[in-house]
Amino acid sequence: MSTNGTNVNNDVNGVKLPIYLDNHATTPMDPRVLESMIPYFTGKFGNAASRNHQFGWEAEAAVEKAREQIAKLIGATAKEIIFTSGATESNNLAIKGVAEMYKEKGNHIITAVTEHKAVLDTCKRLEKYGYRVTYLPVGADGLINLEDLKRAIDDKTILVTIMAANNEIGVLQPIDEIGAICKEKGILFHSDAVQALGKVPLDVNKSNISIMSLTGHKLYGPKGVGALYVRRKNPRVQLSAILDGGGHERGMRSGTLNVPGIVGFGKAAEIAMQEMPEESKRLSALRDRLMNKLLSNLDETHVNGTMERHLPGNLNISFVYVEGESLLMGINDIAVSSGSACTSATLEPSYVLKALGLGDDVAHSSIRFGIGRFNTEAEIDYVADRIIDTVKKLRELSPLYEMVKEGIDLSKIEWQTEGH
Repeated sequence: MSTNGTNVNNDVNGVKLPIYLDNHATTPMDPRVLESMIPYFTGKFGNAASRNHQFGWEAEAAVEKAREQIAKLIGATAKEIIFTSGATESNNLAIKGVAEMYKEKGNHIITAVTEHKAVLDTCKRLEKYGYRVTYLPVGADGLINLEDLKRAIDDKTILVTIMAANNEIGVLQPIDEIGAICKEKGILFHSDAVQALGKVPLDVNKSNISIMSLTGHKLYGPKGVGALYVRRKNPRVQLSAILDGGGHERGMRSGTLNVPGIVGFGKAAEIAMQEMPEESKRLSALRDRLMNKLLSNLDETHVNGTMERHLPGNLNISFVYVEGESLLMGINDIAVSSGSACTSATLEPSYVLKALGLGDDVAHSSIRFGIGRFNTEAEIDYVADRIIDTVKKLRELSPLYEMVKEGIDLSKIEWQTEGH
């Protein structure tokens, strides 16, 4: 059997192909999650807003249980969880909702250059309406500088929005310190915690987070369902709705709730709560195994983003003198990416990697590995061997790599341009 020219038979080493290592783009659904959802497609199909019969009550009870499961994973209360269609909507609701609700107080928002497009593009939209946005730079390690943040705050600042974990390089921003600065200044702090949820511990109170974006499909739950944590006290946060209608979700997000999706998201959160400590250890070990094999067998190869503060399953590596797209084509039985899934339709080098100070050529040679719950050690070894073999073959075709090996300093070469 084959799909897109890729064999799906067992490999000689007993590894089933293709191998999925793109768990930051989306995760496969955990079978336990699917099992929890199935009844809500058929027998228990009620609308959670139908308050006058048993079908509605069952649906509502299931939604409330999921609220509690998700709240528990981030140290919140169930009433602080608002359901959405996913992280993009959550980010839009958080940022636009604050911008409109607090516009009398100020019009200044602070974010970072390496945020997800759902945050950056929302901020750019607000700039068209007269809001001021400061985009903080990051260092070569991928982290913002807290002194830069303090300097950027002024008397019109109403919101700081900084992600917990980066979707491309897996770097964990110092959200505890950011939260403390925001609390001291009386500014709301929103964090897009989509990649961090269920992978590293999150506590909205410890980190002084006012609003937090979450989604189901990055932690082995269904696609098309997300949530927004909205703080209820110290301080109580209010958001202007961006969808108007029946006033569902405490007036913040109208629309019939996706009950099966919400049930699945809740179950995924519950499983993560129980299994995260063990799973994080296992994924870190697999990640380090892959990294060490690649780095010890290939030169001119480096890891992007600090490994001191990092997601367990993330590895972003630049294979210099190799075109990332050629490498992807050479390993077509392995699913990895050369950027975030949300931007991989473009062939521009990753803006996140460029923000770390990488040149276009190096950024173009980078691959993101996302290791997840269902990956095995045998798969990691297969992937490492395939990458090493493919990179070596591609470099044999690279005149630049050959020149570097001969000790020629490429920066000192004057390249001939056509017509001279």
